[in-house]
Amino acid sequence: MKIAVDVMGGDNAPEAIIDGILLAASDKKNSDVQYILVGRKDVITSSLEKRSYVPGDQIEIVDASEVISMDESPVSAVKRKKDSSISRMLDLAKEKKVDAVVSAGNTGAVVVAAALKLRTLIGVDRPAITAILPRPNGYWILIDAGANAECRPKNLFQFAVMGEVFAREIIGIEHPKIGLMSIGEETAKGNDLTKETLKLLEGVDFNFIGNIEGNDAFTDHVDVIVCDGFVGNVVLKVGESVYSAIKTILKQEVKKKAWALLAAPLFKSVFESAKSRLDHEEYGGAPLLGVDGTCIIAHGNSTPRAIQNALLVAKKSLQRHINTEIIEHISKYLKEEKNE
Repeated sequence: MKIAVDVMGGDNAPEAIIDGILLAASDKKNSDVQYILVGRKDVITSSLEKRSYVPGDQIEIVDASEVISMDESPVSAVKRKKDSSISRMLDLAKEKKVDAVVSAGNTGAVVVAAALKLRTLIGVDRPAITAILPRPNGYWILIDAGANAECRPKNLFQFAVMGEVFAREIIGIEHPKIGLMSIGEETAKGNDLTKETLKLLEGVDFNFIGNIEGNDAFTDHVDVIVCDGFVGNVVLKVGESVYSAIKTILKQEVKKKAWALLAAPLFKSVFESAKSRLDHEEYGGAPLLGVDGTCIIAHGNSTPRAIQNALLVAKKSLQRHINTEIIEHISKYLKEEKNE
């Protein structure tokens, strides 16, 4: 199994990316994985030398002279920078020289490059970012989390099928509950997109529970929330900001009260445990489902542990044959459409 990693992508690149790869490589459970480090060879070699690590059977370097920065226009950057770490990484996937790719770089550029180079799976019109988010009893899925600002009903239908497969195969939810994000549970509520999508999803044979609202997120009421990328990205960013706000408020309140300062050490382990459950590092990266390959998009400010977990998501996706499952399930509905 070969996984290519964009070493130059992300706020903490290349150091955090390399450290994350080495963490993954040091785990005996990953002895069957070869990591292909894509980026400026001199930078990668120097970084590995600082860590007294010499590339061998498990780690290989592929030189890429250019870097797509986080603030560049995705489409123009991918077209101009043919030798960027993102482009070279996806070229390797296109040529079937690697089985999966992982990047914490410019999300838009990764989506554009993956769609252009890998194309989409049979029966899928557009790929979707699949965010894995925490809740009191495990995790839930948000799809699409930002790849498509504008969608048609059939796009959301396909997202629902892909999300159901991912929740079942990767998260381990036997019969995931699928909900369509809207402004009310009633079928008459929502915009044209959600109303038309609702009609398509009411005929599926998986566990579709209908419209859900924003307050259903982060609860056990729904396992997969389906929406367009504009709404999904807003939900994702709001969720992240709420965690940061709560952490800041707690610190402020503790400092105001003397007894709270004295009691703080007693609750340190509780706060640390809560932080680990809410932190994006725990679930590593967001799979870009729907492309003809395995592509994981990690958070821009990923730490080594987040990169290690993103690599684990890539490995598990390959082991569970996610793309094969998606094609199989979507083809079933395509056949039904032809027969109607």
